[in-house]
Amino acid sequence: MALLILLLLLAASSVRADEDAFVGVNIGTDLSDMPHPTQVVALLKAQQIRHVRLYDADRGMLTALANTGIQVMVSVPNEQILGIGQSNSTAANWVSRNIVAYYPATNITAIAVGSEVLNTLPNAAPVLVNALKYIHSALVASNLDRQIKVSTPLSTSLILDSFPPSQAFFNRSWNSVLVPMLNFLQSTDSYLMLNIYPYYDYMQSNGVIPLDYALFKPLPPNKEAVDSNTLVHYSNVFDAMVDAAYFAMAFLNFTNVPVLVTESGWPSKGDSNEPDATIENANTYNSNLIRHILNNTGTPKRPGIAVSTYIYELYNEDTKPGPLSEKNWGLFDANGDPVYILHLTGSGSVLANDTTNQTYCTAKDGADPKMLQAALDWACGPGKVDCSPLLQGKSCYEPDNVIAHATYAFDTYFHQNGKDPESCNFNGVAAITTTDPSKYQILYIWILNFDELAFEFEIKEKTHCNIWEFLQ
Repeated sequence: MALLILLLLLAASSVRADEDAFVGVNIGTDLSDMPHPTQVVALLKAQQIRHVRLYDADRGMLTALANTGIQVMVSVPNEQILGIGQSNSTAANWVSRNIVAYYPATNITAIAVGSEVLNTLPNAAPVLVNALKYIHSALVASNLDRQIKVSTPLSTSLILDSFPPSQAFFNRSWNSVLVPMLNFLQSTDSYLMLNIYPYYDYMQSNGVIPLDYALFKPLPPNKEAVDSNTLVHYSNVFDAMVDAAYFAMAFLNFTNVPVLVTESGWPSKGDSNEPDATIENANTYNSNLIRHILNNTGTPKRPGIAVSTYIYELYNEDTKPGPLSEKNWGLFDANGDPVYILHLTGSGSVLANDTTNQTYCTAKDGADPKMLQAALDWACGPGKVDCSPLLQGKSCYEPDNVIAHATYAFDTYFHQNGKDPESCNFNGVAAITTTDPSKYQILYIWILNFDELAFEFEIKEKTHCNIWEFLQ
């Protein structure tokens, strides 16, 4: 199975025209085996991910993110909005406990007040703008309002008649909330947070939206969508939706509020009625999205204006309710293994995500030893891997076990075949990893005084063989 290696980024935090766009990730927690915050942060650092969005203000995550430089968006959960929106002091206490207590060690740059509140919690709509204002006032009181922006993610379903973008407008039934909200965003130099899902637009279009148009695939000019009013060509759904938001804001006389995309992605697996939720399409969408964002091309309406975006999301969430696709938006499994390998060649300042030198093929933990031996024999025979270093007395003989020897053969075969994901299968006993199996530390224990159990430890690094099971 094709797997992934991630990801992103640039160090910019603004969505202004004169600064670069960034790509971040959302970190959901609906996992039966949620990694410890320190493990999450280790994955972020290993993958050079510099921007994250939390769906709450979890103490463990905020502590683990301290002194990493990673820019963090924290969230007020929807269930807390009614309380905060009705009480300035409640908002002040929330900011004190969840922001001031961690800043600046934890680099908090934004607060998302709820998520898609108008769609999912309409009874909180009357106090949503108050919640934004109260949170902002608390930041002002702590002298943090210039460092931390406040907004609330909206669903694109609030934008009606979204194509052509020039005709788009917000659902007028929410104008009593949206107008003061946009006033607030403009006056505080904040941004409109928007969740954009071309996957759902495609699924609900009944064939009107071509799959390639949703996936950012290159289209000939005669296949691009054309705004009949402006004659502007659109080559993908994402840009069309961002511009629809700009036109909808302009319809309400707001032209200086930039868009920040808080969620976008594509599921890698779905139920039988979701045939386009596949690893290949998820890979294509997210790879193209990353390249598109980091190119700083902006959109047809706002060329050159950064549209920074958070990918939905870091992990597959196996306990999330709903169809199978809801559980499979992640870039990684809970154990940190990539779900697929992003195609990021030529995407600019992408660091750890360069698939040319950041992926390896290793024997799976718990694989059947007989199947491993059979795969090892094939790799060293028909697979044409030079396994002479595994012979007794040679450099990679130790440790003499099938897992270590198979890992050496599997990774060698994987490299010989240009790191083609299909070359790391071996009947299911191998997997692609982002951890280099050729660099493992060996622990030497020198017994100084056996009676008193006094030990001296020395760590050395062995680099010429794939021996990740040396101590077993």
